[in-house]
Amino acid sequence: MISVNTYALPVVLDMMRNAEILGIKVHSLENGATVIDCGVMENGCHEAGLQFLKVCAGGLIEPAIVHQPIAGQIFPFVHLTVKHPIIACLGSQKAGWVIKRNRFFAMGSGPARALALKPKGTYQAIQYHDTSDIAIIALEAGVLPDAEICEYIADKCGVKPSNLYALVASTRSIVGSIQISGRIVTMAMHKLEDMGYDLSNIVNAAGRSPVAPVKRTFEQAMGVTNDCNIYYGSVIISTRLYSDAFSRITSDNSEMYGRPFYELFRNANYDFVNIGSYLGFSPAELTVNDCTTGKIYHYGRLNEEVLLESFQATYERV
Repeated sequence: MISVNTYALPVVLDMMRNAEILGIKVHSLENGATVIDCGVMENGCHEAGLQFLKVCAGGLIEPAIVHQPIAGQIFPFVHLTVKHPIIACLGSQKAGWVIKRNRFFAMGSGPARALALKPKGTYQAIQYHDTSDIAIIALEAGVLPDAEICEYIADKCGVKPSNLYALVASTRSIVGSIQISGRIVTMAMHKLEDMGYDLSNIVNAAGRSPVAPVKRTFEQAMGVTNDCNIYYGSVIISTRLYSDAFSRITSDNSEMYGRPFYELFRNANYDFVNIGSYLGFSPAELTVNDCTTGKIYHYGRLNEEVLLESFQATYERV
């Protein structure tokens, strides 16, 4: 059985050894937990973002930064290929653990989820769990977790706090931008999971998405990072069984399609519950290779107009 925590550990240790070069900082808490600031008080860098992304997926993706044009303007893109897509995407990278204690709030992703089984339904569906003495969690948060938060996470994972590694990046950081764009394949897998598709038929997966520019506020950052995937994220899936479900997972199926995500977020009083999950968890386009018949299917489209509007906007907090 693949252990996503064990497999991701060498990447974490490499980040710690090269912290100064990567623009990140390692903190050892009083209970022994290790917190790595990848984009809260520290700036991070593109390479730190790629390593953060690899850790999120349990070491089972190969990410790279490639510069490509959008309407004649050059932007960085995350390109990734995925090994063991079900385990990498749903068993590790999926931001499926909401951590809310006292005043601390974070979206938790990464290998630790496979120990804590967050959410349990996902792990029942994919029939996977991890067994490891160490736990590695990736947190999307605006502040660093303290010893109490780390002890809570470690307890849920069944490990000692001294064996917990927490990587943290704010949404409004370069590492945050890279790791959200790097969820593009996981978004498609998550959507297929919701539709009841038998994910065991998926053989290979790959994707790409532009990296959002860093914005001034959390709300702006939430808007632009989501727009990267919603309006310009591409996914390629190879499967042994084609289904009509593939035609329904791209963002252009949503009634809210065509508006920058920030506007929707603002109108929903900055509450995701008031938006609904369809647009926010859908890639712009999908290419499917049915390995049984050899056919190729393509759905969705890239929308440079809305994306560039989002990139260049200077929205103010309302």
